[in-house]
Amino acid sequence: MAISESGEIENIKSFALQVRKNILEMAVSAGAGSAHFGGALSITEIVSTLFAYQMKIDKKNPNWEERDRFILSKGHACLAYYAALCEVGYISREELKTFEKNDTNLLGHPVINRNLGIDFSNGSLGMGLSLGIGVAISSKKKKKNFNVYVIIGDGECNEGSIWEAAMAAPNFKLDNLYVIIDKNNFQQTGSNKEIMNVENLKDKWSSFGWYTAELDGHNIKDLHNFFKESKSIKKPKAIIANTIKGKGFSFSENNNDWHHSVLSKSFHEKALKELMEK
Repeated sequence: MAISESGEIENIKSFALQVRKNILEMAVSAGAGSAHFGGALSITEIVSTLFAYQMKIDKKNPNWEERDRFILSKGHACLAYYAALCEVGYISREELKTFEKNDTNLLGHPVINRNLGIDFSNGSLGMGLSLGIGVAISSKKKKKNFNVYVIIGDGECNEGSIWEAAMAAPNFKLDNLYVIIDKNNFQQTGSNKEIMNVENLKDKWSSFGWYTAELDGHNIKDLHNFFKESKSIKKPKAIIANTIKGKGFSFSENNNDWHHSVLSKSFHEKALKELMEK
């Protein structure tokens, strides 16, 4: 029996709640190694919608040739990525606790390990979208039927390579390429307005020939509807996702001190309590 739309949305919400719990466990396990906490929390609903609903994957075989490809260009937000891979069954809960430890597979930026569902190494900002274009082109040339999903940061849009790639994708007619811009309004050392204001991202991406929507990046129903309704659009697709850095916890929301910080046991306990109250 096909699941209803409301059932799909509830499944994604449950997935996202567990992703947040996983992020907390990894961050506290990292100890003094610290973690990029804030930027992972801003993409939790986005990653959850992709892995729990939108992306075509085989939960028993991460190397399935027809799988959709995921590229986390803002690789420092890998806590959310690893947390989602755990929820689809590619990474165990025990392995999550090895985050940032010696000999781990789960480093502070993703390193390719296709047996764990990590298709690409990432972390050099500005590179992931160009990589995604190459993968999307390969899908068409090989007559495969997979889509490519890339998450980039709004601060990452300071990189010139992003705009070269934004110009290229419509030129190559890559209707199998989706880009989600995590617009949490911060980057490592401050607000985007202070450092390099990117102004109206929706207008910019639309002007390059993308099918573009701006929505609440924490609203699972809006994300779900965008993916459902844009399938037939014969253009590359871009979401400007308005998000909150550190979303979900009172001490971290819109607090750029949590870009990369140590999650102490006291903050961990506070965060768990806040999750329980939701």
